[in-house]
Amino acid sequence: MIPDPKQKHRFEFLVRVIRREREHLARTDARLFVEPFIAQRAQRLDEHIDEAERVDAFVSRFGRLQDTLGDKLLPVYLEALGEKAGGVIDDLDRAERLGLIPSADDWFTIRKLRNQMVHEYIEDPAILASALQTGHEFVPILFQVADTLLAALEKRGWLSEK
Repeated sequence: MIPDPKQKHRFEFLVRVIRREREHLARTDARLFVEPFIAQRAQRLDEHIDEAERVDAFVSRFGRLQDTLGDKLLPVYLEALGEKAGGVIDDLDRAERLGLIPSADDWFTIRKLRNQMVHEYIEDPAILASALQTGHEFVPILFQVADTLLAALEKRGWLSEK
């Protein structure tokens, strides 16, 4: 199938956003995880405002990239393929079957992790530290999915020539 002009425009916009979000997350991830993020670091965030801002940036950028890939680009991509619109679970199963994501289960874990990092931020330093460290470990998967989806769009010729 060939995407309609509206879908193609959406793809081009999302590709620009994903490239920028990927770069920003890579920079923040490298700065925040020079050493493992442990509960003691989380407990000291009120005293270390620069590190607290890096944590906020990481959580925000991790969540935005995951959301842009999974909740914005993936459904439009599947629709352009002619796949029947479904719920999140169906979309992730299709994406795994098509080789766009390595694992639907991992993607659900990433989604839950994003929510945990946001909602547990203030309450429990140990949970926050664990969530942040786990998020750091999932960053390569986010990058892999971004690269896979962008390559699939390019291979199909669904992006304008620049």
